[in-house]
Amino acid sequence: MTQPFELPHFYLPHPARLNPHVDEARAHSTAWAREMGMLEGSGVWEQADLDAHDYGLLCAYTHPDCDGPALSLITDWYVWVFFFDDHFLEKYKRTQDRPAGKAHLDRLPLFMPADPATPVPEPENPVEAGLADLWARTVPAMSADWRRRFAVATEHLLNESLWELSNINEGRIANPVEYIEMRRKVGGAPWSAGLVEYATAEVPAAVAGTRPLRVLMETFSDAVHLRNDLFSYQREVEDEGENSNGVLVVETFFDCTTQEAADIVNDVLTSRLHQFEHTAFTEVPAIALEKGLAPHEVAAVAAYAKGLQDWQSGGHEWHLRSSRYMNEGARTTAPWSAPGVPGVPGVPAGPGGPGASAADVRALLTAAGAQRLRAHTHVPYQKVGPSVIPDIRMPFPLTLSPHLDGSRAHLTDWCRRMGILAEGVWDEDKLDAYDLALCSAGIDPDATPEALDLSAQWLAFGTYGDDYYPLVYGHRRDLVTARVTTARLSDCMPLDGEPVPPPANAMERSLADLWARTTAAMTPEQRVPLKNAVNVMTESWLWELANQIHHRVPDPVDYLEMRRQTFGSDLTLSLCRTGHGPAVPPEVYRSGPVRSLENAAVDFACLLNDVFSYQKEIEYEGEVHNAILVVQNFFGCDYPSGLRVVHDLMSRRLTQFEHVAQHELPVVYDDFELSGEARDIMRDYVEDLRNWMAGILHWHRSVDRYKDEWLSGRAHGFLPDRPPVLSLPTTPSVPSVLSVQSVPSGSSAASLQSVLSVPSGPSVVPGRSRTAVPSLPSTGPSWRTGVPGGAASPV
Repeated sequence: MTQPFELPHFYLPHPARLNPHVDEARAHSTAWAREMGMLEGSGVWEQADLDAHDYGLLCAYTHPDCDGPALSLITDWYVWVFFFDDHFLEKYKRTQDRPAGKAHLDRLPLFMPADPATPVPEPENPVEAGLADLWARTVPAMSADWRRRFAVATEHLLNESLWELSNINEGRIANPVEYIEMRRKVGGAPWSAGLVEYATAEVPAAVAGTRPLRVLMETFSDAVHLRNDLFSYQREVEDEGENSNGVLVVETFFDCTTQEAADIVNDVLTSRLHQFEHTAFTEVPAIALEKGLAPHEVAAVAAYAKGLQDWQSGGHEWHLRSSRYMNEGARTTAPWSAPGVPGVPGVPAGPGGPGASAADVRALLTAAGAQRLRAHTHVPYQKVGPSVIPDIRMPFPLTLSPHLDGSRAHLTDWCRRMGILAEGVWDEDKLDAYDLALCSAGIDPDATPEALDLSAQWLAFGTYGDDYYPLVYGHRRDLVTARVTTARLSDCMPLDGEPVPPPANAMERSLADLWARTTAAMTPEQRVPLKNAVNVMTESWLWELANQIHHRVPDPVDYLEMRRQTFGSDLTLSLCRTGHGPAVPPEVYRSGPVRSLENAAVDFACLLNDVFSYQKEIEYEGEVHNAILVVQNFFGCDYPSGLRVVHDLMSRRLTQFEHVAQHELPVVYDDFELSGEARDIMRDYVEDLRNWMAGILHWHRSVDRYKDEWLSGRAHGFLPDRPPVLSLPTTPSVPSVLSVQSVPSGSSAASLQSVLSVPSGPSVVPGRSRTAVPSLPSTGPSWRTGVPGGAASPV
């Protein structure tokens, strides 16, 4: 059969190695699969299928250093997961029998009890028998924290198969953002990362949930899945009728040829590997230091990261050899050929044997190196405005609160009392131009006057903080003091009556005030999600600040996911759910469709903000966090082309929101057997998100914050007569060396006690300048306004 495209040039910087216990694992897994009933008589596999797939070789390549018994156990896990996938395909996907598929999946968690001593049901099929056996053999060697994380990853892998089945039933192809999110769960790479821990070292609980470790797992997952999509396109799309394949998703989204889509997928794969390396070398050591890990814990994290690297290279080698995939003409970026691995014609052969296909020296200095460097070569402060605003569809009606005028006056008074207008970052002209009360009036039209005031003030806090971090700490390249500030902000939110430190600045004063009023009637348990949501937002500002300091345009996937955090979406959703009561079980909010609904709404608003904010951020602030710029940088395209991609994605996220609300949520209600009260609450929740999107769009179209004429009349540094007061009080937790202040150009330094000796100007990196000449027709005014600076937007 002719291949539908030529496999691209893969980036593989780490050599693959083969575990010497490969034959032992092969023999053991074959006997085990037969014992579990997976071979002859199963209706899914015969002995020849298992031999051809060669999962023993897969695991020997992906786990090269573990001993024989461990490799055999891991191989059994992979035999089980691939059998589950093929079994689900034959029994439920081909027949499109969703009810039976759900019933099958609902039983499987029973075979993974948190307490290994808990009895499990009698297995009814090979999938259940295999899972029961594997769980009992694996969990005694691992901690309770690992068991919980691995069980969740396994349940995601199993349950999200229903999402794939639903998409097949509807003939629907996902959009790229939705696809990458769901592929992580159904594709199983997070599950594979758990087995990497089993093979190498368990990640300490203190860092397992942090951003650096999460990014390692997610970039590993994305690269594994996208590589698999390239190799499996022919089998999945042309033979099995699958529509959950990254090449098909990109082909549909960009309306391009299959070859072009494959090349784009490979570019994303390479970018994710670069992100993995960046995180491993910069963020992981920092979090280990911050959390005070002991030397053996640092070694465990390093072994885990190396294990993920081994999996990438080993998985690629297996794809080259397995009969399960198309691999004719497969190439890596190695500039030579190796025995058994197709190379580049006309180039002298280099080292041979396992791993030679990943010998990537020359490529690291050419194509892959150029792609990595491009992230740092954006030239800031280019003339790009005014922003071009395309036609933005909004199917939901706008309603404004009747208490808007009063809330505007109250917000100004509150900002004065909190000191927000006295630190040189905002003045009353800016506050008037932002009109945050208008945003609250649209997103929460039924609020009481008090609730509307609180909503607008949360917006002001989030917007002010998001403006403050890059302007003050970015100006000074001062990540250290920014981290101290972030930690102190968390201390302003006591869970159970803990003392709040005296406020050192307007952010602390305003957050302490908002926290006390918002949580007055909450229990300590109810306060935890809200505090976590605020922490997620403020900590994401540190991620932006680090990119600003390194002058690094983010990876597209990392940007879209972190944008939700910088936008304050967790805070928005947490406040939205407040008061819903226990009628809606927490697992409903954690379900795939509900998270998909929320993420679609948030992404629409984030991308909407980036469309309107382009001129302000790129031309006036030298910003690198804008989706249009991220697309321009990744694809090497101009502003109009980048805008078209972002607008298309934004529109598809809105369409996805509508799809989930109409088709997927009713299934969730039935699956969880929700009461009438709970269904009413969920319908109100969906309506809240509709109001939220309509209100944010109206706010963007109405306010002055980013209008070209307003921007051109403003100074975009500190106010010249009021340098920001950044001194932190000297306390045992805040060393006096961090009590520093920033001196902006033109400000009086007479009252400043100390100056941080770091560059104060923008870091301009030489690179090719892309002159952005807007050419798209604008159906709205040619100016830009922005969602409150990435701020939280309480519904």
